[in-house]
Amino acid sequence: MLFFRRFSKIEEGTVQDQGTTTAHDAPGDFVSEGGLKFTVEQGGNESQPSYQEVSGAPVETHSPLGYSVGPLTIMFLNISKMVGTGVYSTPSSVLTGTGSVGLSLIFWFIGSLIAARSLSVYLEYASYFPNRSGSEVVYLEQAYPRPKYLLPLAFAAQSVILSFSSSNAIVLARYLFRINGHAPSDWELKGVAIAGYSIAVLLLLFHTRFSYWISNSIGVVKLITLVFVAITGLVVLGGNTNVTNLTANFQNSFEGASTAYGVTNALVKVIFSYAGYDNAFNVVNEVKNPVKTIHNNAFISLFIVTTLYEFANIAYLAAVPKAELKKSSQIAASLFFEKVFGKGGAVRGLNFLIALSAFGNIITVLLGQSRLIRECGRQGVLPWPRFWASTEPFGTPTGPYFLKWALTILMILAPPAGDAFNFVVDLRTYPQAFFDTAMAVGLFFVRYRRKKLGAPPSEFRAYDIVIAFSIFSNVYLLIMPWYPPVTGRNGGDVSFWYATYVVVGIAILVLCGLYYCVWVYCLPRLGNYVIRQEVLILDNGVTSHSLIKVPNSELEAWDAKHDALGRSVNSSSADLASEGTESHGSGFQKEQGKATEEMV
Repeated sequence: MLFFRRFSKIEEGTVQDQGTTTAHDAPGDFVSEGGLKFTVEQGGNESQPSYQEVSGAPVETHSPLGYSVGPLTIMFLNISKMVGTGVYSTPSSVLTGTGSVGLSLIFWFIGSLIAARSLSVYLEYASYFPNRSGSEVVYLEQAYPRPKYLLPLAFAAQSVILSFSSSNAIVLARYLFRINGHAPSDWELKGVAIAGYSIAVLLLLFHTRFSYWISNSIGVVKLITLVFVAITGLVVLGGNTNVTNLTANFQNSFEGASTAYGVTNALVKVIFSYAGYDNAFNVVNEVKNPVKTIHNNAFISLFIVTTLYEFANIAYLAAVPKAELKKSSQIAASLFFEKVFGKGGAVRGLNFLIALSAFGNIITVLLGQSRLIRECGRQGVLPWPRFWASTEPFGTPTGPYFLKWALTILMILAPPAGDAFNFVVDLRTYPQAFFDTAMAVGLFFVRYRRKKLGAPPSEFRAYDIVIAFSIFSNVYLLIMPWYPPVTGRNGGDVSFWYATYVVVGIAILVLCGLYYCVWVYCLPRLGNYVIRQEVLILDNGVTSHSLIKVPNSELEAWDAKHDALGRSVNSSSADLASEGTESHGSGFQKEQGKATEEMV
């Protein structure tokens, strides 16, 4: 993976003269460039100071979620999210879409290249903002600070709306039923999916360190399971099982026709299967020395998963006839086990391991996305910032956990069970491709502004060609899904119009834009007020932005009492520490907390 990364040498005491400031700016300073103002912030995770535009959520000097994420946890956060349901459920869709065995195996490798280029983009952003969890939330916020709050609002809205994990819960239920060979009704499937997801939320709700322990433990089992599948495939190819016609699927391996729609659909499924390479970036502020630690372990985990994915697909193709594999829907691994071991107790046990893998994926997605949603709330663009930011009463992100549980249950119950998996996979991918494109382009903006500021070099810098590849591949994913399947408008992998997920994804983004215009421009003009950000300080080091309405008649007085970040400049540290209450003035709202100003 050396092609995708490059470290910069940082020399202490270096002064850069090309910008408006120097590399010696101290934490707490404000520096300006053009019409933007930046604050220099230092986290408690042994990271470099960050130059952060002030409209972004305030840095939490001490992580209220602790520092429990080490190298092993980073590896299994990524591995457990990647090795969830994708490699066990999507090979049939990939094979159908590509049309041939050879091309399907190439696509699984292409998926790893796409993941690696995105990983490089994430790493460079993390080197600029190493004291903020939430990955894309932070990176889009800082790459596009103007129009103010637009990108944070759009990303927060789609993150909340699409924060359900119904597809993984449904696959978990399918494999649980395969253990005893029962063919479930739709409502039986939905009921087991709801129960499985609810158990996962309860396991994570009460203790952060215990949450990571569960994730690591299941991750080890998941990795062993995938290794077992890969080794079993080699045993099959060696002729040591009852499987016949071992090489039938590999003869004329590129025989078969593909279409533009099929290839695009296959690529979407492969990308879904690799989703998770970035999971550790959601917990950056909980990692000591995050850039180096995540860099080393994220690439190792991606290499391991890429290798095992290729061997797992070879195993499926060695044991299951191609025609049967194409019809297998979301149970490709189960068919493989039946071909090799029959339908006895061994297969039931192996199906349990796949179900456990799906459950582990639910766990790691909950861990990562709860931090992402919490960071959206800390930006202030979501209502009730206290609800999102607070870690009370258990020291965990209770609000985001509850949101994900509620939306997942809704999405399990609402769509038809047969279409839910494929539709959700496609729907997630389309808006994500838009934001991934924006994030890759935005990296050049961040570089330019840091150069103008005279900021010190980052710990990591991606090659320009890698960023260009990231932009190209994401633009492809934005354009090609419009291309219809040869079988007609309802000939996709769902029972309704093939591009429904594209329209729904675009509709979400358009609605976000319309809401932004009304919220930021129309309503303030009609109500004679402006929107200002204010720092909200809670217990346990929790800080957040709260966006409030300040009447135009009181704007000058409000601005005089607050700095650019939204902190009160007239209240002493002792006052902030002693009051710990929330008061509301007649003209505008004022939030005060129990922590000192240094905690902001």
